[in-house]
Amino acid sequence: MLDDTDMRLLSALQKNAHLTAQELGDILNLSASQAGRRRQRLEGEGFIESYVARLNPNRLGLSVQAFVQVQLGTHGPEQAQSFATLIDTRPEIVSAWTMTGDADYLLRAYCDDLSALNRLIHEVLLPHPAVSRVQSQIVMDQLKRDAPLPT
Repeated sequence: MLDDTDMRLLSALQKNAHLTAQELGDILNLSASQAGRRRQRLEGEGFIESYVARLNPNRLGLSVQAFVQVQLGTHGPEQAQSFATLIDTRPEIVSAWTMTGDADYLLRAYCDDLSALNRLIHEVLLPHPAVSRVQSQIVMDQLKRDAPLPT
């Protein structure tokens, strides 16, 4: 069960994961040790999964962001596992979801350029034996960055 202080702690860490126990304590009106214990409990209970650095894709030369919808022609467990293994091995695919509707999967990819996206689609995804259709949308501009979860 999360109380208001836990929610404020989670909100603060989503904005700045580098906060020390002392800084968290100041924000939450707790001692550093109390804030540290709360953080450890939330980590242990799985509310906090990890701490990561958010990198700038443009600075890394990843100038094309795309969403790729994939429809499978066959839907057995072997095909789904094989496709999941494929997307797990591709570093340019940064996230993937199974979906309802026309597409079975929605993939988010970052590529160096359009040629790299084209190779991903035509040399990696479409040749997979279970894939029947691929449709991509190239991101023109991202109006809102991936935001913290509501707390």
